[in-house]
Amino acid sequence: MPYDESVPPTLRRRPLLAAAVLAAVCLTAAGCGAGDDGGARAEPRQGGGATSAAPPASPSRSAPAPGRTSASPTPPAKPSKSPGRQASGPLSGRTVVIDPGHNPNNRLHTREISRQVDIGTTYKECDTTGTSTNSGYPEGEFTLDVSHRLRTLLEAQGAHVVLTYDNDRPYGPCVDERARIGNEAKADAVVSVHADGSAAGNRGFHVILPGPVRDGKADTTKIVEPSRDLGTRIAGLFVRDTGSAPSNYIGGNTGLDIRKDLGGLNLSTVPKVFIECGNMRDPKDAALLTNANWRQKAAQGIADGISSYLKG
Repeated sequence: MPYDESVPPTLRRRPLLAAAVLAAVCLTAAGCGAGDDGGARAEPRQGGGATSAAPPASPSRSAPAPGRTSASPTPPAKPSKSPGRQASGPLSGRTVVIDPGHNPNNRLHTREISRQVDIGTTYKECDTTGTSTNSGYPEGEFTLDVSHRLRTLLEAQGAHVVLTYDNDRPYGPCVDERARIGNEAKADAVVSVHADGSAAGNRGFHVILPGPVRDGKADTTKIVEPSRDLGTRIAGLFVRDTGSAPSNYIGGNTGLDIRKDLGGLNLSTVPKVFIECGNMRDPKDAALLTNANWRQKAAQGIADGISSYLKG
C-alpha cells in the first residue's frame, strides 16, 4: 500500500510534536543522508519480520503453504514480568507491553518459525530471524537490550510492564501470540522494538502505525487513531532524546509509516506501534545501535513517548 508522505493529521493537531520532528529533520538531515525518499519503499529486509518491503497491492487470505504446517507448534507464550518491585508514580495503574522483536535463538529453529500463522489478511511466517549489523550484532540482541532499559524507565514511573518474552523460550513467540499477549494484558499501550535491515545510506528511525484492516481475525478499527497518537508522540520524543533524524527512506521524513501487512498490528485490539530504531546495515546507524549509551537514549525516547501518551 502507498504510505503517507505528508505530515499526518495527528502531527498537525499537536504542533509541538510536529515542530520537534520537522526541526530535527532540518537540523540533522545533512548528517543522515540527503533528502526525500521519492515515494519508494526500501529494499526488503534481510530476514526481518517488520520488513521495509512493500506489501502486495491486494493481499489475499490463503491456506498455509503445503508442507509448512507440520512443524511443531511454538511453545505457549509466557509473558515476562519484572521480578522487581514497582514504584508508585504517574503511570501507576497503567499496563505497558513491550515486544522485543525477533528472538535471537530463532536462527536455531528455522523449521518452527517458518510455520504459517493467520494474521487476518493472509498467512505469514510465525516469526523471522531478524537482521544484523555487518559486524554480526543481531537485531534480537539489540531489541532485548533496549526493551530491558525501557522496562526499567517505565517501572520507575509506576507502570506495570510485561515483556512478550525475556530470553525465556527457545524461539518466537509467533507474531499472532505477540499480539495476543498485549490483548490479554488489556495493555494501555504496546510497543514492538525493532531495527531495520535496509541498504547502506538509508538512515534514521521510523514508527510503524496500523492501517485500517477488517478481515478475518484482524480488526484494527478501534486502534488506528489511538495508535497514531501513541506513535506520533514516540516519534517526536525519540528525535529529542536521541538526536536521530526521522528515516530518509520511509515515511516522507515524518518518521511515521502505515502498514496493513504486519500480524502484530493487524491482530492487536489495543493501541500498538512498531519502532524501527535505525538501519543496522548502514555503518553510521550501526555505530549508534551498537553503542550502549545511545541505546539508553533510544529507550528514554520511547519511554517518554509512551508516558506522554498515557498522561494525555
